[in-house]
Amino acid sequence: MDRRLFLALPGVAFAQRRTVFIPSPGKGTAIMAFAFYTEKTGGRMDSIEQRWSRSDTIDVAYRRHSADYGVTWSKPVPIVTGEKRPEGMYRKHLRCGYVDPVSGRYLEFFLQGVLPTDDPLEGMRRWELYYIFAGKSHKIDLPGLVKPGKNSVMLGDNSCTPLTLPDGTICLPVQIAPLGPNGEYHNPGKGYTWHETVVLRGRWAGDRLQWETSNILRLQPEQSTRGALEATIARLAEGRLMLVCRASNDRTPEAPSYRWISYSHDDGRTWSELVPWTYEGGKRFFSPSSCSQLLTHSNGKVYWLGNVTPENPKGNRPRYPFVIGEVDRHSGLLREATVRVVDTRQPGENEILTLSNFYAYEHRQTHEIIIHMTRLFALPDGWEGDAMRYAIPA
Repeated sequence: MDRRLFLALPGVAFAQRRTVFIPSPGKGTAIMAFAFYTEKTGGRMDSIEQRWSRSDTIDVAYRRHSADYGVTWSKPVPIVTGEKRPEGMYRKHLRCGYVDPVSGRYLEFFLQGVLPTDDPLEGMRRWELYYIFAGKSHKIDLPGLVKPGKNSVMLGDNSCTPLTLPDGTICLPVQIAPLGPNGEYHNPGKGYTWHETVVLRGRWAGDRLQWETSNILRLQPEQSTRGALEATIARLAEGRLMLVCRASNDRTPEAPSYRWISYSHDDGRTWSELVPWTYEGGKRFFSPSSCSQLLTHSNGKVYWLGNVTPENPKGNRPRYPFVIGEVDRHSGLLREATVRVVDTRQPGENEILTLSNFYAYEHRQTHEIIIHMTRLFALPDGWEGDAMRYAIPA
């Protein structure tokens, strides 16, 4: 079904095309679907469709292929994302696909783990991070930071994309569920989860990547009740790197909810202390606890995509409006005058609307920015939401 709109919606500031990419089969199931280029040039793409009926759990997933920039797709092929095992429920979470622009190699990332009672929070002790290259899966081990069964490493969401430096080093922002003094998973903020951020630097050694870790980026419970998570990174004009983290005020809603920024002057080996991200000139803005993405365009600009709210949010909500804005290539700060609303809650829609859990890329032919995002309604009596495709001018 193609519900194509040349949008002129309340609160949406510019023309765009919004299409239903994959429709929901009905009440109780929301569709999240994303598309990734699989080669350095040309129009070959893979699409991953995920069906959700509860938070942090993929019921089933499907893969499709395209050879024409996503105009047409092959028939969906199922991917196993869960099965019962003697020790518990096996769960798999697919993450982003990525073409390394230096080597031309295509990588896919995923999380997997066996959850004894199928509680998603058990993943804080059991998630393992893998990448796939040339059909082979390779686990990313982080000795000294992660102890199996005690804590875990995660790639936060599809928007937590890798970045390849000019020398071929791949920088991958990941989040660690840390260990406390007793050697167990530690959650000092008492929120839903607690994470710390690390940037992995990968170098090709034959057909595998060898990883080294940066310093750990942390927030204190008074700054974020879920720590620093779901980071996104970009390269600025002089070669300096920037990183923007998600945070949360879910346990202390009176505290301001911001994005947090860090910089690296040595290609991601070390990072500065996290501070609140601001507009140019130092004005702070509110943002809920949700993923975001920094996207570098062929026009030389860096864009940030995520949620900005006019008032202080509480934890994850509201996750609208969803906006795009330009980042100053020298300071790394957001240019307020460029921030545009991509989509927001419309009159009569439920306040529980979520505009998040997305992935964006530049279309190689039109140079539009393509956003895959679900208009999700996680309702108590059943999830629902179509997977949308937005095409917006850069």
